[in-house]
Amino acid sequence: MTQHAQGGGSGGPAAIPAVAPAGQVPPAVVMEDEPDLLRDQFRQLLRYPRLITGGVLLGLLGGAWLGFSTSDTYVATSDVVLRAATEDPFNPSIAVEKTLDMNTERQAATSRRTAEKAAEKLAYDGDPAGLLNELQVTNPPKSLVLRFSYTSDNPGVSAQRANALVDAYLADRQEQTENTRDTMIEGLQKQLNPIAKEHDKLAEKLDGRTGSDVEAEYTVKANLLNRITELNNRISKLKALDMTPGKVIKVATAPTESDGPGWALSLGLGGAVGIALGLLLAWVRLVFDPAARSEGDVARALRAPVLGSLPRTGDSEPLLAENREDSPLAEEYRSIAYRLAYDQRFADRRRLLVAAPRGSSRTATAVAVNLAASFAETGKRVLIVEAELRRPSLENQLRARELNRPSWRQDADGGGNSGWPGTRRLTVDAGESGSFELVPGTRVRNVARALTSPEMSRLVEEANDPQVTVIVLTPPVFAYADALALVDRVDGVLVVCDPRGVHRSQLSRLRDLITGAGGTVLGTVMHRGQGGGKEKGPQGGKGRRKSGGRGQRGGGASGPDSGDSGRYADADRYEAADQGYDDGYDTDYEAAGQNGGYEQQAAQGDASSTMALRTVAPRRQ
Repeated sequence: MTQHAQGGGSGGPAAIPAVAPAGQVPPAVVMEDEPDLLRDQFRQLLRYPRLITGGVLLGLLGGAWLGFSTSDTYVATSDVVLRAATEDPFNPSIAVEKTLDMNTERQAATSRRTAEKAAEKLAYDGDPAGLLNELQVTNPPKSLVLRFSYTSDNPGVSAQRANALVDAYLADRQEQTENTRDTMIEGLQKQLNPIAKEHDKLAEKLDGRTGSDVEAEYTVKANLLNRITELNNRISKLKALDMTPGKVIKVATAPTESDGPGWALSLGLGGAVGIALGLLLAWVRLVFDPAARSEGDVARALRAPVLGSLPRTGDSEPLLAENREDSPLAEEYRSIAYRLAYDQRFADRRRLLVAAPRGSSRTATAVAVNLAASFAETGKRVLIVEAELRRPSLENQLRARELNRPSWRQDADGGGNSGWPGTRRLTVDAGESGSFELVPGTRVRNVARALTSPEMSRLVEEANDPQVTVIVLTPPVFAYADALALVDRVDGVLVVCDPRGVHRSQLSRLRDLITGAGGTVLGTVMHRGQGGGKEKGPQGGKGRRKSGGRGQRGGGASGPDSGDSGRYADADRYEAADQGYDDGYDTDYEAAGQNGGYEQQAAQGDASSTMALRTVAPRRQ
């Protein structure tokens, strides 16, 4: 135990962040490095194995479909170098690439005209446009090459149709070029014929004539001759053009292997894509998941460190785990207690409030009890104040016996005050850990008045003694505002929560409520809920305890307050007012646990209203 107290295990001082000097506000949470945040987020993604597995399966199915659909596909390729009609193909001053538009040529290669010519050559019986469905024409960058790729399930058919389409395209291109040339020659010839006739008539008229009176007619004849010569030259050039549309530099041959990636590569690619898809789905689920799924989420929401994480426990297990030898749960409680002992904010004045945000208080009660036992092991005198004044049950769950009333309480009460906290004080046997004291809770009419009474203040002030630790246990903060009425009297609040049953926004709101009431969130204890169904009561029955036995209102049938039942003559009316807490409390918590903690508790408030601290007036007779 001494080694533990000096920093052994995970709860030693090395695990505690540096605290600020006295009088300054200490940092709430140490900022995490970016690699730590990335690792934390990746671990959170792994919390959704079903989504990741589903993504991988979808990827593998896609890869299998790809492998199957491409297992019998064959691609034949043919390359063509295009040429423009030119008079001198060896003239270096002619930029052929400027006379050809490759995008236009690609569209012409995939036109219906080309398909019709190819279908005629192949004796294709179907729609000629069907030949274009498996044809792909591309243009390698910075080249005058068109690449024809035809895909089919038959290698011979692929090569045959690729070559046929290439020939059809070249033939159509040559035909179009020749038609254009012939049209131009025909136009020039139409211009030349009347000029030649006029020239011949004028030459016949001037035959043998000379003199100044015919000089003008000779000038006209010369002009006509020049025009005839010009038109003849243009016609000659057009007839001399090289009309070759292009040259096939690669003839399509029947492929010997399938063009698909193969089964191995297809499945590998599908698996890789599936992993990426699964992680993406998990990330989307994580982004829209309001629950706090990790210690980092809880710490960032509350701006307080996570002091410990408790394993799942059963409802039938006792609250006090300190009496079990070699208990991992007991060691976890000790670790939390030692971390609190080394915290500067808690070391000076040992006042601690333990509460859950919502749901059941059983785990918060177990944390308070076991922390008290752990502090008692260090030789401290520990006092637990059960500020649960609507459904007190801690006395019946512990091995407790009566203590003599303190002298100051006898003087203050005059020996006759029976209200809470009253004069009762119990001692609880914690086995080898020692013992601690307990002020049990009692049902009262005015909870707010009892919590803010001078007697309650005097209980908390007992921690002014360095050898005394006071732990206050309250109902869930979002159920009633009892905890908020006490946070300014303690040195820190220990939040006990199941991250799956509370939203990040609720944790942030919880911190705002505590700090707004003048308190400080000291740390968080995480747990994984209670196993075994509905919470068991102190007698082993259901958690919703019948209140017919009025002797149980003070926490037990024996003791000084057992006669207080006379003060509750109208007990039925009082219990009916608290039915929303007793019934809605457990039922809503079970529903929240079954739904992953995502459903809001409609029966409870959000602790932002003082309506929770209500009083119920007795019914007049």
